[in-house]
Amino acid sequence: MITPADLPPPPRANRISHTTTVHGTTLDDPYQWLKDPGYPEVKDEAVLSYLREENAYFEAAMAPRAELVEAIFQEMKGRMKEDESSVPRKDGEYLYWWAYETGSQYPRRWRKPVGGGADQLMLDEAAEAEGKAYFRLAAFTVSPDGKLLAWSADESGAERFTLRIRDLATGADVETVSAVTNGGVVWSSDSQRIVFTEVNDNWRSYRARLHALGSDPATATTLYEEADEGFRVAVGGTQDRQWIQIATGDNQTSEIRIVPAADPAGAQTLISPRQVKRQYAVDSAHGKLWILTNDDHVNFRLASADPAAPEVWETVIAGSDETYLTGHASFAKHLAVSARIGGLDQILLRTYEGDTHAIAFPEASYSAGLGGNPEYDPEAYRIGYSSLVTPSTVYDYHPAERRLEMLKVQEVPSGYDASLYATERLSVPARDGKAIPVSIVYPKGFPKDGTGKVFLYAYGAYGHAIPPNFSSGRLSLLDRGWAYAIAHIRGGDDLGYDWYLQGKATQRWNTFRDFTDAAKGLIAAGFARAGGIAINGGSAGGELMGVVANTDPALWGAVVADVPFVDVLNTMQDESLPLTPGEWPEWGNPITDADAFRLILDYSPYENVAAQAYPPMLITGGLNDPRVTYWEPAKWAARLRATKTDDALLLLKINMGAGHGGKSGRYESLHERAEAYAFVIDQMGG
Repeated sequence: MITPADLPPPPRANRISHTTTVHGTTLDDPYQWLKDPGYPEVKDEAVLSYLREENAYFEAAMAPRAELVEAIFQEMKGRMKEDESSVPRKDGEYLYWWAYETGSQYPRRWRKPVGGGADQLMLDEAAEAEGKAYFRLAAFTVSPDGKLLAWSADESGAERFTLRIRDLATGADVETVSAVTNGGVVWSSDSQRIVFTEVNDNWRSYRARLHALGSDPATATTLYEEADEGFRVAVGGTQDRQWIQIATGDNQTSEIRIVPAADPAGAQTLISPRQVKRQYAVDSAHGKLWILTNDDHVNFRLASADPAAPEVWETVIAGSDETYLTGHASFAKHLAVSARIGGLDQILLRTYEGDTHAIAFPEASYSAGLGGNPEYDPEAYRIGYSSLVTPSTVYDYHPAERRLEMLKVQEVPSGYDASLYATERLSVPARDGKAIPVSIVYPKGFPKDGTGKVFLYAYGAYGHAIPPNFSSGRLSLLDRGWAYAIAHIRGGDDLGYDWYLQGKATQRWNTFRDFTDAAKGLIAAGFARAGGIAINGGSAGGELMGVVANTDPALWGAVVADVPFVDVLNTMQDESLPLTPGEWPEWGNPITDADAFRLILDYSPYENVAAQAYPPMLITGGLNDPRVTYWEPAKWAARLRATKTDDALLLLKINMGAGHGGKSGRYESLHERAEAYAFVIDQMGG
């Protein structure tokens, strides 16, 4: 096991007193200087020098485990089909798919005529990424006439995308529309105009614009601009392609306008004015609007409305305590409703006459959802499916026969035998009596006498559920005798929308306590002992890692915190940051609300670092990350180094050319996961 004794002295950040007094409480933030005042540009040499020192220390610490990192990376790579491709999907006159070439980090995007003809290369992501440290595709939308492609890409990780128009006949880009887009693109029915969103200097998606092809992009028309700093604007289209949607909202409130796709500069229809804590989503079919909303039930209902009277909503599927409605799409023959019952995914198909059935799936615990259904009247519905032991599977579902047609199962080239593994779904009691689901997969023969090792993952925020799906990468842990578990804690919506609300804002402590209670439940079930559990979470899940490292350090054998949101109190008081105003509904506003200030101060990982022993920790961040800014993990690591009383290894890795998702490219992301696994294996054995 690598220890600090085997390494040069770790970096020590300077302490520079920086005091503030809020709501009668004075706080000292000695590492505030790590926030470059010129952000989003980071040029302060003292800041950069410290980050480079941390990265050098990370490299030195991992060097003795380079062979293990490489072995795990090669295992992961060996389970990945190098020339992987998607199942073609029909959209109008063409079949569309993506495909990797052997050795390529990025795919190529292809199409061919349904009636036969040559394959056409639409976009070569590998070629576009050539020579760039980072590349990520976002918008990729073909015009209704099939002649043009609107596509956007980010080349820094800062999530400001450049939007271009490509002539598919020549393969040449003919226009650059904007360098500050973020989100989708919708075409007008005549293929002559596009609607898109732009971000401002604070990375807030604040307006929807209309650009006419061939015109000066600077003259684009602003269709809608949002004045509320906490709201974000997005655009989309309805399934029948009759309407363009302009949506605005924050984490708890939504408001949608629609405009005819045939006349996007025409009169807009406001579906219903915003009401705080009311959400709704809209689709269109058969001359009606189909609206999913939580206006009268926490688990949402489905309603219909006449576009001429869009505020009059008539219930189609009532809200239910048992069935949580999570999404919908209105096709020509069916309303397809995504739902969750008892924490498990369901897909409900309802005819417009009212006949409803659920698609039956083969396992008791799984993840399933609609995927790749661009057409309004498809012959079958494309479904994605997997479980903890079943690789990702693509089906076409034929509703008349109620039959799943398997189109593709994820190939694991180096070999995979599901019979070697077992999976369970535990129900662990929380300290307040709630039952926390925990999904766990492990190699058969795994000891349940407390001697095993568990890798425990959770997120627990924004109503984001973590599905029990397949990962070929985690086999590198399972095949070394580990178990892998997912804690479906409050803050996510795994058990319904109220499960999310019970971990939000004033009830935030439930999330943290659920996680430690889930770990104690695994210990009680014999999967591990205290100190035999490695934990991992990213972003808001990284906040979770920070809190439980402070509150229950002896439970954990190692902690991996990816891009962790750990400087919560300072970030939620900084209105200049891109996300802060929109995050107040999620976390509370400590500027105006003294109770919110005290609550966040009570749990914020950075403020609560204590003079105590901590487990080994690996912390990551991205210099260009606009979501969790680089100084959050940097400040946290600096305070931990200066305060903790142990000699356990603490590593900080800041990607100097990447953002929130880490490095781009399928192999680079695998390598970072291999580093994380190698770290916990080294620190815990196995």
